[in-house]
Amino acid sequence: MVSSVSILASLSPYILVSALLVFLLLEQLSYIRKKGNLPGPLFVPPIIGNAASVVRDPTSFWYKQSALAGNSPGLSANYLVGRFIVYIRDTELSHQIFTNVRPDAFHFVGHPFGKKLFGDHNFIYMFGDDHKSVRRQIAPNFTPKALSTYSELMQVIILRHLRLWEESCNGPVSLRNLVRDLNLETSQTVFVGPYLDEEDKNRFRTDYNIFNLGTMTLPFDLPGSAFHKAHMAVKRLANILAVCAGKSKARMAAGEEPTCLIDFWMQPIIAEAASGNPPPPHSRDEEIGGFLFDFLFAAQDASTSSLLWAVTQLESKPDVLRRVREEVGCIWSPESNVLITMDQLAEMKYTLNVAREVVRYRPPATMVPHVAAVDFPLTKTYTIPKGTIVFPSVFDSSFQGFTEPDRFDPDRFSETRKEDQVFKRNFLAFGWGSHQCVGQRYALNHLVLFIAMFSTLLDFKRVRSDGCDEIVYCPTISPKDGCTVLLSRRVAAYPDLRAFPSE
Repeated sequence: MVSSVSILASLSPYILVSALLVFLLLEQLSYIRKKGNLPGPLFVPPIIGNAASVVRDPTSFWYKQSALAGNSPGLSANYLVGRFIVYIRDTELSHQIFTNVRPDAFHFVGHPFGKKLFGDHNFIYMFGDDHKSVRRQIAPNFTPKALSTYSELMQVIILRHLRLWEESCNGPVSLRNLVRDLNLETSQTVFVGPYLDEEDKNRFRTDYNIFNLGTMTLPFDLPGSAFHKAHMAVKRLANILAVCAGKSKARMAAGEEPTCLIDFWMQPIIAEAASGNPPPPHSRDEEIGGFLFDFLFAAQDASTSSLLWAVTQLESKPDVLRRVREEVGCIWSPESNVLITMDQLAEMKYTLNVAREVVRYRPPATMVPHVAAVDFPLTKTYTIPKGTIVFPSVFDSSFQGFTEPDRFDPDRFSETRKEDQVFKRNFLAFGWGSHQCVGQRYALNHLVLFIAMFSTLLDFKRVRSDGCDEIVYCPTISPKDGCTVLLSRRVAAYPDLRAFPSE
């Protein structure tokens, strides 16, 4: 007996090594089987796959996946942290993913490891009646009255930040962090305005930065890891937002008028309860907090990306900048000390086309990851295996179909050319199908207001460096240099913020 035990003990290292080798062999064989005839690496590093390449240089990694996909078959394969992935370059194949988001086909995840990161109460993971119910609940958030309220809040914040940037910067400045802070204040104020005190705002800012860092790291949810810290930060942020939902419900129950997005959301819920009906599903404070974080995540980083690319394109396209300034100057004057009205915003048609072209030319979220719930026959020759993370490329679709797609050309969206309709299936920056972005009008309004005010109030000159326009992921895309510019005041005086009730 003792002899048998000692023999097993002496053999245990070899058994463990053999088991590990078998596991690694099976992992490679599984990858090769799932890959089938798709282009992609022949072999992948064990366990973590090519995740290190994604973290180290995501731009190069995804460019290589796109190049491998080519025009035919429009697909490529790889392996990340134990998960087989398929990259989709072809627009029509991407549509097959977007139009089959349902329990028995594809699940939208927002981030390759989003369910671990975002927690339990998330709008983006819903299907069917639950998804429709919540979309109906949030419809009041984007009525003309609500959008007008948000517009006033946005403009006051934009004006304050632009003035601060110009007056405090004595030389070249990278706009990335400045724009991120502007957008974080915008999101906090528009979404939950009066319900965050200064302590909450500071904690919110800290936790959101922790979350951002976690989205760009290896998804090991271990204590002390960046991913785990991000996971815990999301919980704290959702809890803060849940408290805001409760405060809003109390205020709406008292008959107050809505002053921010959560108020417009809670008002009909409270009215329904007051009429004796049970509250609608998914309207508990903690659920609302999770949904609000989804919206904030979608708005915050995407908007930062678009504002930065708007500045880079306006600075490098003098004729576009001239036309924006001429249009805005005919509609709004900063000397009037009044904000841009919704009617005036609707008149800024060329500036809106510039905003649309910014979103097409540099879609903030370049890919929209989904998980295959079943084996799904995507083409005649390839079936996506169950459990695969699928990456439809919005970026690649933006450069298919359109006239001279590599050229920044706002006139493609003019009433004459209407490329947003002609090539509608290629314009996927706001998604497609049942999970299309509900806040796209909100996002475009914010971008148009920023372009109008930034162009009118400031002169700006890009400080160029080698590779400054290259794309980097952080986590949405931005210029490599963070859009470094010299700023100077263009007007005799800034609008007087004291004239605005929101201030």
